[in-house]
Amino acid sequence: MARGGTGRGRRALVRVAVVVRAGAAPLWWWGVLAAAAGLVPPGLTGRRIGLYGGVLLYALAAALTACARRARYRAGQAGAVRAARDDILRDRAVTVRAWRRGHRWWLALAVLAALGSAFAVPAAGGLVLAGCGTGLWLKARWLGRAERRAEALYWLPADRLGGRGGGPVPRTTGGWATTGTGAGDAAPGGARRR
Repeated sequence: MARGGTGRGRRALVRVAVVVRAGAAPLWWWGVLAAAAGLVPPGLTGRRIGLYGGVLLYALAAALTACARRARYRAGQAGAVRAARDDILRDRAVTVRAWRRGHRWWLALAVLAALGSAFAVPAAGGLVLAGCGTGLWLKARWLGRAERRAEALYWLPADRLGGRGGGPVPRTTGGWATTGTGAGDAAPGGARRR
């Protein structure tokens, strides 16, 4: 398998599911840590109300994140074409590292906001972050099921991603490519191959 890069007449392709999954773990772990730290101050609402409200917000954030833009994903999958033989498949680790590097400041600000919100509603802000991470994981699982049904993996040209290495569903859904399920170093859904 070739590593990410560009060459004459070639495209560097990144796995859609890997980009989606890249944010799941940092959002979930930092969210849980922020929620735990957010239980220290009693806040304006009190810890119990903050925790119950946070659990509801966690579920809502997870559901919204998991379901967001699914129609756009389906449109991209429907229009996907077979990847060219000379296309370059970017490694999972490279894609994950690019997403996390591109979003590190956004994530830091989100964690600080979650910690600050604890003085009003304890733990709730951190649980929202954790819910977003869970939603991304669920969306990657949904993509994995779609890949297994189609017996194909879905890819996008690396230059179609946002400037921070994320945003796997641009406004225009063209450009999706497919390979067989054995291509690349990530299993359906973007997890590491075992």
